[in-house]
Amino acid sequence: MRVLITGSAGFIGSTLALRLLERGDEVIGVDCLDPYYDVTLKEARLARTLAYDGYTEVRARIEDREAMADAFAKYQPQRVVNLAAQAGVRYSIENPYAYIDSNLVGFGNILQGCRTHNIEHLVYASSSSVYGSNTNMPFSVHDNVDHPVSLYAATKKANELMAHTYSHLYNLPTTGLRFFTVYGPWGRPDMALFMFTKNILAGKSIPVFNYGKHRRDFTYIDDIVEGVIRVLDQPAQPNPDWNGDEPDSGTSRAPYRLYNIGNNSPVELMHYIETLENCLGKKAEKELLPLQPGDVPDTYANVDDLVNDLGYKPATSVEEGVANFVKWYREYYNV
Repeated sequence: MRVLITGSAGFIGSTLALRLLERGDEVIGVDCLDPYYDVTLKEARLARTLAYDGYTEVRARIEDREAMADAFAKYQPQRVVNLAAQAGVRYSIENPYAYIDSNLVGFGNILQGCRTHNIEHLVYASSSSVYGSNTNMPFSVHDNVDHPVSLYAATKKANELMAHTYSHLYNLPTTGLRFFTVYGPWGRPDMALFMFTKNILAGKSIPVFNYGKHRRDFTYIDDIVEGVIRVLDQPAQPNPDWNGDEPDSGTSRAPYRLYNIGNNSPVELMHYIETLENCLGKKAEKELLPLQPGDVPDTYANVDDLVNDLGYKPATSVEEGVANFVKWYREYYNV
């Protein structure tokens, strides 16, 4: 296949691009190398994919309407994976316009490109943050998610609504993936595992929000990417049993689907930190802090649909995943 991936220098995007290239697909990688975090890390990720003849780089922002229209017209992808987004719950409180531009305007440009060029399947990143104020666990894609608690979450919920509209109006198959706390080698420096590792090795304290009582459905990067590929290979289909009297949020009469990709096994933040301490051979100095605005105390994915429809369930333990990250971190930073 010829697959256009946005956010191709990102954590998930670069790992996905490598997997597709390794199996013989062509990849059109779109990324602007935004300086939200360390650009040299993004360049190092990008260097891995540029080593393949099947990879074509497009340096552009998805909110640039003309650049995205040109990319679709020039490269004629068959399928699209949209992973480009302004990420981070807390940053959405500081800089809301970054989220409006990338996550709403940018996603609109992706949808228009897919519609105009008869794309076979659009797969896009949503987020576990859409569950917001929901407390019924494990979180299910069939639950109502109308109460986000951050602008980031609201933009991801909006993406799902926008995608459904295009599926309904233009018969465009779309699948939204609600990722649950992704971690692993080549990860994002703004996320907890990366920051904790850096601070512990430097002898600095680590901020532990909600006094360490968070529970997160930590999901290893390879498990996430395997889920993305399985979904990409199986375009969304209409649900013939969908009923407007009792509307199901996770499916539709249109070719539209939502899936959780999570480990289905929430872990307390304190256990996560202990696992990291064991891998580093060094104890952390913890600064216990209250719950941050926009954060939720717990996440826990119901992955029944992923299992039933695609025969797949993430399975990497936190112990294995954190050990793999620490090994990569030490090698990459020569620590």
